[in-house]
Amino acid sequence: MPINKEILELRRKASERRPDFIRQESWRYDRLAETWRKPKGIDNHQRKQKKGWPKIVRAGFGGPKIARGLHPSGFTDNLVYNVRDLEKLDPKTDGVRFGHGVGKKKRLVIISKAMEKNFKMFNARVSTSGSKS
Repeated sequence: MPINKEILELRRKASERRPDFIRQESWRYDRLAETWRKPKGIDNHQRKQKKGWPKIVRAGFGGPKIARGLHPSGFTDNLVYNVRDLEKLDPKTDGVRFGHGVGKKKRLVIISKAMEKNFKMFNARVSTSGSKS
């Protein structure tokens, strides 16, 4: 059950109005992916926003400020590297994502502490099998 439902709903409505930003002429050439790249040519039609060309990314297309940084579950997304980082967070509003460099041993300690305090964990997967040789 997500928290901040109203805020997430605002973000969803804003994303419905947002156009699909696609790379210039990606529909013409197979070698170009649709991933956004800013058009920079001096006479570029898309950069000049000529009629019939896709929209370009601008500040006004962003979502609501209060929804930024929220995980789809409604919790804020916080990187954690050690147990002390957990002490600064509130389990009712803050979610936990473990840093990439946190190893298995320390991760298990942090997970047990996070479960004790009822934190929402986004990447708590820990494999107990498999060892380095």
